[in-house]
Amino acid sequence: MDQSILSSRAIEGRYFARREQNLMNGWPNAISNMFNSDQAGEQYAMLGASPGLREWIGGRQAKGLASNNFTITNKHYEGTLEVRLEDVRRDKTGQIMARVDEFTDQSDIHWATLLTDLIIAGESTTCYDGQYFFDTDHSEGASGTQDNDLTYAAATGTTPTKEEMQLAILQSVSAIVAFKDNQGNPMNPAAKGFTVMVPPTYYMIALAAMSESLNIALSGNMNPNQLGGNFNIAVEMNPSLTWTTKFATFRTDSPIKALIRQEETPLLFKSKAEGSEFEFDNNAWQFGVDGWRAAGYGLWQRACLTTFT
Repeated sequence: MDQSILSSRAIEGRYFARREQNLMNGWPNAISNMFNSDQAGEQYAMLGASPGLREWIGGRQAKGLASNNFTITNKHYEGTLEVRLEDVRRDKTGQIMARVDEFTDQSDIHWATLLTDLIIAGESTTCYDGQYFFDTDHSEGASGTQDNDLTYAAATGTTPTKEEMQLAILQSVSAIVAFKDNQGNPMNPAAKGFTVMVPPTYYMIALAAMSESLNIALSGNMNPNQLGGNFNIAVEMNPSLTWTTKFATFRTDSPIKALIRQEETPLLFKSKAEGSEFEFDNNAWQFGVDGWRAAGYGLWQRACLTTFT
């Protein structure tokens, strides 16, 4: 057999080698928690805050943990690549391996796809407190009414200047830091890390806003990334966002994050290749990956949506 002809083992090896390069996963790790699952769905209990210290007057005053339960159900996902044997025999330019690389990349960005769907649907889909994930009237216990669906008025409507983008981003960061728990205490007082997720149309202006010192009254000559005690504000472009007037801000340094990734089985690689009935009947090979997983909303208090008006 001509040793220059690709084998299915070479294709499988290329898939796993490419996956090793792509394990970082980028922003999904920054804004979501990964939890393992061993059944069709997992129930999550969002417990209220623990009490703070008070002056001992009249004995102890115990406070229980409020609980809101919700379930995330796993779904079965798959991707399958078919390669014709004549293409394997004739490929002299590495086109098949390039397609294998693309196939691998598509499986790796699946988490980003699931999370993006959640972000886009956040204004119309409920989370653990029964309100939309991005909403103007969240309320739990002694928190009061809280708003993580913000607006910012730009002078030219939905086309903000660099200064307006900076102020809108800082408004969203300030809102997240100020959110209160069900006992009325600040929920994000130690927040320092944030990711600002923008559609492609806002990427350059957001990057400029966060990378240059602006001589404005609020921040003086300080870089906004150092405003208020060394905030680290990263800008992430998400080309799958369909927004034209919005961006989202997420706290990234908290133990419990805004979104949840849930995995019952990791992606498994399978093939029908040399010697298989499929090869005999179709003169082709098939390579597939599949796994059980899901994504859902975590804490809305770790995120804000901002709409320019």
